[in-house]
Amino acid sequence: MRLVFTGRVIEWRGPSPYYFVPVPDEESADIREVAALASYGWGVIPVEARIGDVVFTTSLFPKDGGYLLPLKNAVRKPQGLVADDKVTVEMTIDLQLPVG
Repeated sequence: MRLVFTGRVIEWRGPSPYYFVPVPDEESADIREVAALASYGWGVIPVEARIGDVVFTTSLFPKDGGYLLPLKNAVRKPQGLVADDKVTVEMTIDLQLPVG
């Protein structure tokens, strides 16, 4: 499953700050429809994503009926991304289709 969306970088200020891009409602609804085929547990969903020239693998975190795409420093820093920056995300979810 391939998705493309635009979102704003948000900062979560916990014990250590972390950055995310919230997946929009429409794309989150599409993901929920296939979540059972993609999740490997705890509701997290492995993805490959691209922002600009940086391609990375991570897992979406479920949050309030939607999903958050985590942005590691290795993704953010080369592009100078900070909280409230608008980014376009290309994302692929590998569906584990049943054999049979």
